[in-house]
Amino acid sequence: MALEEIEARIAAATDGAGRAAGSVTLVAISKVQPAERVRSVLAAGQRVFGENRVQEAEARWPAFHDEFPDVRQHLVGPLQTNKLARALALFEAIHSLDRESLARKLAAGVQARGGCPTLFVQVNTGREPQKAGVDPDGLDGFLAACRGYDLPVFGLMAIPPAAEDPVPHFELLARLAARHGLAGLSMGMSDDFEAAIACGATHVRVGSALFGTRDAAA
Repeated sequence: MALEEIEARIAAATDGAGRAAGSVTLVAISKVQPAERVRSVLAAGQRVFGENRVQEAEARWPAFHDEFPDVRQHLVGPLQTNKLARALALFEAIHSLDRESLARKLAAGVQARGGCPTLFVQVNTGREPQKAGVDPDGLDGFLAACRGYDLPVFGLMAIPPAAEDPVPHFELLARLAARHGLAGLSMGMSDDFEAAIACGATHVRVGSALFGTRDAAA
């Protein structure tokens, strides 16, 4: 079973980095995966899943919750402010906080609900113009704004440029998190999660290595 293999690799990488067992959370990226693949991973024991879109999560998870009530969803894709209330009802964690307008409306939504999901600020470590995320040079100001809105940011998230060695990006994210006293590091995907763990990842986002290749038309 792919889940057993991924869990074994995470455990080995965690041990190899001299870190405590269980200190890395596997987020199974179920976006655009057919229901039968998701069910098989649920049946094998995985309980934390990442979705890219609010509407896809709304369509997928209510049916599974009856059978697997302890399953948890994380939002790993971009969040539009007009879907914020729905996201707060669905997700235990949001990995893509990336702009002040979202932070301001998120703070209002959290205050109205009386509870806040685990929040990661997405950092554009590669400074790619087509990619979401806070520029590393603007992170200090953005985190200050979040504090001003009483948003409890837990950590940072990054998606390194596909054509580059991810390790310098993981190391940069780890330094930024340490500078701000943030405990969470959401980094590492199917091809590089072991390197991310060596750099301190607390959450790794694994899709294709766990489910197989996604079918965007599914």
